[in-house]
Amino acid sequence: MSPLDPDRWRPAPFLPDGDSRDGALIFVVATLCFLACLTALSVLAANRAARGWSGQLAAEATVIVRAKANETPDGAAARAAETLAGVPGVAEARALEKEKAEALVAPWLGDLADLGDLPVPRLVEVRLERENPATAAALDRALKTQGLDAVVDDHSVWMEDIQRAARVAQGFGAAVFLLIAGAAGATVAFATRAGLAAHRDVVEVLHLAGAEDGFIARLFQARFARMAATAGLFGAAGAAIIGAVLRISGGGEGLTPVLPIRWIDLVAVVPAPLLAAAVAAAAARLTAQALIRELD
Repeated sequence: MSPLDPDRWRPAPFLPDGDSRDGALIFVVATLCFLACLTALSVLAANRAARGWSGQLAAEATVIVRAKANETPDGAAARAAETLAGVPGVAEARALEKEKAEALVAPWLGDLADLGDLPVPRLVEVRLERENPATAAALDRALKTQGLDAVVDDHSVWMEDIQRAARVAQGFGAAVFLLIAGAAGATVAFATRAGLAAHRDVVEVLHLAGAEDGFIARLFQARFARMAATAGLFGAAGAAIIGAVLRISGGGEGLTPVLPIRWIDLVAVVPAPLLAAAVAAAAARLTAQALIRELD
């Protein structure tokens, strides 16, 4: 093979494949992708927990029964439970024992040695049918028809609080995700600026040779897109491993019922390499074009 064989003497690429700064950049972008994936998993788990709690509250109601002068508290609660059990849409109605009712109100009344002399109301637990649940208005009408002094709590206030908390978690997760994406873009933009500064003389030579600005910008775009995709793959894999560990450690409800992670949630990390590459490509191209115009 001659010394001038074209298979041996190939022109070096404008941007070498290896650079001493690549490792640090990949580590930073991988860490950002890892945090973004964990944020996505947390938001999915929080939404699932909120839906589960809302479903449980929507399937139940609590009735506070106060005894009238001509009956005992236990008798009033039993009569209320019997009345509610016959309402369409009610699966079961059960009066709580006196001890449970007193245990529920004791924290609000303080440390009292004896609650027997106080007119402590009784509670009735109502389990509603899931497909056609009875409304709070229907339960209230049935109780009033029987002359019972009772208040129906359909947990709507609690459900609104849970749904509001779920919306806050979604907004917070979206804000964190956008912040991380912005940080990744800024990191790539800084790396692009450093790369152009290091190859300033080559850029000038390419300009003299007639290379268009778009061609030079595409070189940086392709390079940093590949690096970001690799970093995104590492970050997504790390987040998937953490999610799998939490799922295995916690059993059917994940690590905790507050954040129940399921296997299907791990699919959320799959787009991370593509999203990282897209953000890096956009940041690199815009930065390269702006800097090349400054060199003109």
